[in-house]
Amino acid sequence: MLLPAGDTALGRGVRQWLERRAIRPDVVAEFTDSALMKAFGQSGLGVFPLPAVTEEDVKRQYQAEKIGETDQIQARFYAISSERRLRNPAVVAICESAREELFA
Repeated sequence: MLLPAGDTALGRGVRQWLERRAIRPDVVAEFTDSALMKAFGQSGLGVFPLPAVTEEDVKRQYQAEKIGETDQIQARFYAISSERRLRNPAVVAICESAREELFA
């Protein structure tokens, strides 16, 4: 299994999920870079977790196939701004699009 690094939210969530089920996979590698993890998976070196919202892109870009899913692990996405309120039209558009399309 290819896993996100243990100091990431997704990495912690996956490890906790596996532990609760007493699943002890053979961990091939841990990654801080999710694109690198997907590339290793594309090479056939192991299965890897990813947020469901990225599934279609990963299928297309890495020719990966889903083997399972759970709603018990949450991924978080952040838009970070130095402003208290988003004002940049591009950032506002991205955030609104994500709310409407990705998290609907």
